[in-house]
Amino acid sequence: MSEAIFNLSAVVRTDLGKGASRRLRHADKVPAILYGADKEPVSLTLEHSKLLQAQEFEAFYSHVLTLDVEGEKVEALVKDMQRHPYKPKIMHVDFLRVDATHSITTHVPLHFINEDKAESIKVHGGHAEHSMNDVEISCLPADLPEFIEVDVATVELGQTLHLSDLVLPKGVSLVELAKGESHDLAVVTVKAAKGGSSDDTAAAEDGEASEE
Repeated sequence: MSEAIFNLSAVVRTDLGKGASRRLRHADKVPAILYGADKEPVSLTLEHSKLLQAQEFEAFYSHVLTLDVEGEKVEALVKDMQRHPYKPKIMHVDFLRVDATHSITTHVPLHFINEDKAESIKVHGGHAEHSMNDVEISCLPADLPEFIEVDVATVELGQTLHLSDLVLPKGVSLVELAKGESHDLAVVTVKAAKGGSSDDTAAAEDGEASEE
């Protein structure tokens, strides 16, 4: 993956308002705002083509980016991105400044692995039902993971993995769990196929055979 997707050039814009934003979009540019770290918000403009290319990578949303704002390097996270309802067009982006000494709170994706190796799925005919695709975490910028893996290899039929079962990288905590035990939400459940598992079907067939 090219590091270029994590480095974007931006210029400060002073022409604000809906009309100005509309003109920028017609010129294939994207209005944006940079805020946070106890500094004044700054309105920016970015090239749409480069931003559109960068946002195609999953890591773009969970990686500390470097914004080159007219020669000043600023580390930031994407906090919000507004898109056109049906065109492949980015309408606006919110960037949050990152301070290396302060924790950040952001969402990172979950990567479910070893579903094809899980006995409950491969042998017993179950299927993994995902209850969430990302989680909100808190950590220092240097500890920010691009994703968190959820290993389904040993999950049994009917078993549910919760947030507390996730193996987190060092220095990373889950925001939801900090709210209390009642927020230990389900992440993934291996459920039996409709009509029962293959073992259930086999048992039923054996029972019918014994009655004949």
